[in-house]
Amino acid sequence: MDGNNRWAKRQHLPSVEGHKAGVISLRKLVRYCAGLNDIKVLTAFAFSSENWSRSDEEVNAIMTLIIRSLVSELPELNQNGVRMYIVGDRSRLSEDLVQRIHQAEEATQNNERMHLVIAINYGGRWDIVNATRQLAEEVKQGRLEPSQIDEACFANYLCLKRFPAPDLLIRTGGDCRISNFLLWQAAYTELYFSDVLWPDYDQAEFDQALASFSKRQRRFGGRTELDSVS
Repeated sequence: MDGNNRWAKRQHLPSVEGHKAGVISLRKLVRYCAGLNDIKVLTAFAFSSENWSRSDEEVNAIMTLIIRSLVSELPELNQNGVRMYIVGDRSRLSEDLVQRIHQAEEATQNNERMHLVIAINYGGRWDIVNATRQLAEEVKQGRLEPSQIDEACFANYLCLKRFPAPDLLIRTGGDCRISNFLLWQAAYTELYFSDVLWPDYDQAEFDQALASFSKRQRRFGGRTELDSVS
């Protein structure tokens, strides 16, 4: 969800106003996706492990906004049958935020229409290193043989182990890169890049991404019948 800061600058507003507008865009998209029924998992990259390099003022504002949103969005999430999961390294988060995360996950645990995954202090490289560290400890304790480690085994130690690999990854804001997001999981994910800044991203833009996705041939390293003929 990229472009909050640039949106705020264009509006001659402080950066926090861009992040507030971004929350509104996410709320609308979650509401829309929950009503489609075909989308079972929606993952949003809210704060990366690299975002700590931003100014203390902006980081504090983002964290405060996240805490408030975890409280304010719960009624609508429950109303729409959306279950929330938070993934990422919680060791650097405040006790208040960690507590709010637990409360939000617990409050929505019985919802089944759609899963909303929010990545906070997350990085794809961190995810892979963290999984590797856990596997190394399993081997050290004698609970796992190195020969038992394959892709399926490794995936069970990643943050999103309970979910299938994403079908479509959308990045807004005009940059054509995934910026350390779901590096393992996105191996065969379809990528879609939009020039629209996140606060301006709406249902029509999302529908365009879905339309593009529907026209693509997904080979997963194999061949289609058309490939075989040619």
